[in-house]
Amino acid sequence: MKIAFYAPLKSPRHPQPSGDRRVARLISAALEEAGFDVELASELRTFDRQGDGAFQQAIREKSRIEAERLIARWSGAGAADRPGAWFTYHLYHKAPDWIGPAVAAALDIPYLVAEASDAPKQENGPWHLNYEAARSALLQASRVFHMTRHDRACLEPVVGADAGKLVFLPPFLGTETGDEGGPDLQRDGVKPAAGRFDPARKTLLSVAMMRPGDKMVSYQQLAESLQLLDRTDWQILIIGDGEKEQEVRTLFEPVRDHVVWIGKVERNLSAWYRLADLYVWPAHGEAYGMAFLEAQRQGLPVVAGAIRGVPDVVKGGETGLLTPPGDLPAFAAAISRMLSDDALRTRMGQAARRFVREERTIQQAAYLLKTEITEVLS
Repeated sequence: MKIAFYAPLKSPRHPQPSGDRRVARLISAALEEAGFDVELASELRTFDRQGDGAFQQAIREKSRIEAERLIARWSGAGAADRPGAWFTYHLYHKAPDWIGPAVAAALDIPYLVAEASDAPKQENGPWHLNYEAARSALLQASRVFHMTRHDRACLEPVVGADAGKLVFLPPFLGTETGDEGGPDLQRDGVKPAAGRFDPARKTLLSVAMMRPGDKMVSYQQLAESLQLLDRTDWQILIIGDGEKEQEVRTLFEPVRDHVVWIGKVERNLSAWYRLADLYVWPAHGEAYGMAFLEAQRQGLPVVAGAIRGVPDVVKGGETGLLTPPGDLPAFAAAISRMLSDDALRTRMGQAARRFVREERTIQQAAYLLKTEITEVLS
């Protein structure tokens, strides 16, 4: 059966890498793993960063035209060529889906949503037009796959008594094993970039884009937390780049002798996880954080802030230590504790590897999606 797939925030074909693009690709791949023929229905992006009413109206009109095009195309198609369901990934007030609900209603097919959220404060705010569209889509959906328990609490008031259509789809990783060899420090630019990598030191690792907003806040919190460490036998590898790179580097000036700047890594990222002893990231504003799963799959324990969906991807006390959001002394103390206890890191690293490789696979996601979609179609 064909499934029409759509990601209004960022198409899986968008040229700019991001967590949103990656998860869109993963869900599409999971649907294919489940046996569905997935077709990207549209690449129209509805994202409105500023809350611009005129922009929202313009996107709504573009979406109407796109929906009419798809309805006309599929209405006259044979059963094998028209979708049996519509699936939208990442739906919220800044990136609503104007297309899917219209197409699904016209074709009389189920409308399915993953990673949606509801923001009632926007009912009379600058995104009110988008908010109304997002809420209407949620009400129409036959299934709403939420990827964190935090999101479920947000969505339950919307779906009301129809709580059965809320389904937990935990974040997961693809089939790549990531078991390539470790990085060559000279070849991959560690020594030329920083000149301070010391294999004798305990090694922390962070992987994140250097951009405004939540990422920048996390970098600031991380830099300040590292200044609170009560030890000097550590170094941190920082992987990432972006428009705020210079500002990020400035934040770490007080601990510059402990920082190794890696820059952008386009291949074999898993080897860097295995090179480290501990993955650290405050996760300010993170929905959940795919990098936490990547690190744990390579047996790397985590220290993170217990924010939003992070507890759904890091098992606090089992695969890592979670600290209160924004509590920098607690974050620093957790890092110090992990660095001081080799047995603890080993135990949590082993548990982390088992957790991801046994519980967060694309095969499990595919089974869940197939089961729920089959039930909707029956």
